Amino acid sequence: MSDDLILYHNPRCSKSRAALDLLQARGLAPRIVRYLETPPTAAELERLLGRLGLDDPRALMRRGEAEYAELALTAPERTRAELLEAMAAHPRLIERPILVRGERAVVARPPERVAELLD
Repeated sequence: MSDDLILYHNPRCSKSRAALDLLQARGLAPRIVRYLETPPTAAELERLLGRLGLDDPRALMRRGEAEYAELALTAPERTRAELLEAMAAHPRLIERPILVRGERAVVARPPERVAELLD
């Protein structure tokens, strides 16, 4: 089962580490994507939004990051494409951790949300 699990992970984030620990405690070894080192493309982010069931890219953004304000991402005239490109160019904006299993995904905040894709 762990072959189809992908964890978008930041090892410096306590929530991300906790999500990985929960998976490993179940004997699962997800494929780890260190998204800060290998950012997803805008197209990959679009697919993630679909798997997460989110319509607005802002729902996947960390609004407390400096880039969010610096890039004026709250501006209503920002297009979907601009928001996705901003996340691809500035991956710190992407909420974490994200667990993907097949065509479904969850933002594992709190980390226990990983169970939603396992049960």
